Amino acid sequence: MRMKKKILIICPFPQGVAAGQRLKYEQYFEHWRENGYDIEVSSFMDVRMWRIVYTKGNYLGKIFGTLRGYCRRISHISCASQFDLVYVFMWVTPFGSSFFERVLRSLSRRLVYDIEDNVWMETSNELNAIARFFKGVGKTKFLIEMADHVITSSPFLNNYCLGLNRNVSCTYISSSVDIKRFLPSNSFTNKGGVTIGWTGTFSSKIYLDLLRDVFIKLRERCDFKLLVIGNFQYELPGVDIEVVQWTKEREVEDMQRIDIGVYPLAVDDWVLGKSGLKAIQYMAFGLPTVATNIGTASSIIQHGENGWLVRSDDEWIAALEALVISPELRLRLGAAARATVVEKYSTSAIKSCYFEILEGITGN
Repeated sequence: MRMKKKILIICPFPQGVAAGQRLKYEQYFEHWRENGYDIEVSSFMDVRMWRIVYTKGNYLGKIFGTLRGYCRRISHISCASQFDLVYVFMWVTPFGSSFFERVLRSLSRRLVYDIEDNVWMETSNELNAIARFFKGVGKTKFLIEMADHVITSSPFLNNYCLGLNRNVSCTYISSSVDIKRFLPSNSFTNKGGVTIGWTGTFSSKIYLDLLRDVFIKLRERCDFKLLVIGNFQYELPGVDIEVVQWTKEREVEDMQRIDIGVYPLAVDDWVLGKSGLKAIQYMAFGLPTVATNIGTASSIIQHGENGWLVRSDDEWIAALEALVISPELRLRLGAAARATVVEKYSTSAIKSCYFEILEGITGN
C-alpha cells in the first residue's frame, strides 16, 4: 500500500457553492481520496463572505471578510512545504502584486495552476468594486509561467498559456457534470406551456441582459415563461418571468423545470476563455440549448444537431420561436445533447484527465 500524498487546494470560494469550482475539480475529490490522496481545502472566502460579496453595500462585512481571507491564506502558505502538491485555482490572493503567489511558489514542492476565463483581462462589475480586483493580471501571468502544470477551461486559454510559456505542460479540461445526478425529466409536450430557462450568478447577469429585447419581441410571437435561476432579483416587464434563488439542494429540481436552455454571450475576447459550462448543464438534462456562436460553446454544440448556435437578435428570436412551437424539435435536439454530454462532458469521461495530471506531477 503506497503512502498517501497530500494536496493543498488554494481557491477563491468556499467548497460546494461556486459553479466554477463545483463542476470542475471539486467533484473529483472523492476519486482522488480513493486513490491515495489526502486533500486540504483553503478558500479565501468563508461562507459569510460568499453570501455578501455580490450584494450591494455590506462594505464593512466585505472588508472584514477580506481580512479573514488574508489571515487564512498566510496561515496555509506558511505550511505549503508540508504538502506534496499545491493546486491553485484562479489566484492566491485577490489584491495587489504577485507577492503571495511568489511566496507560495517558492514554498511549494509542486504546483498546479487551474485557470478559468480570461482572468488576465481587466473587467468591471457594476455591483461591487471589490470583485473587479479579484482577477490580478500579474498574478495570473506569474502562475502560468511558474507552475509545473497548467489546467485551462477552454482551447483558447490553452493556446494563450502555451504562448506565455512553451516549456510548461498545459491541458484543456472541460467543465463536467454528474450524469447520474443531472437527469432528464422533460416530457416534451406543449401542455402547460413552455419554459425558457437561464441559470447563473450576478457576475454573469450582463449576458442575460443581452436577451431582454429578444424576450420582449418573442413574447409578441409566441407564449412562453422565462425562468431565471440565480442569486439576484430580475425583472422584465411584459414577460411572464419567475426568478428562483439558486440552492445546491434544489439545483437539479429547478433546472428540470426548463424546456429550452439559453446561453447568451457577448462577442468579445473575454468570453473566449469561458468553458461553456451553462451549455453543458442544460444539455445534461436533455434540453435543447440555444447559445451564442462564439468560443467553447461553438465546439460543444453542433448547430442543428445537438443544439442551436446564433449571433443576432433575429437569429435568437427565430431559434427560440421554432423550439417553443415544436416539441418534436426539442426532443430531437435534447436527446442528441444528452448523448454528447454522456460521451464527452460527464464526470466519468473527464475524471481520468485530472488524475493523470496528479499522478504525473507527484511522480506516480
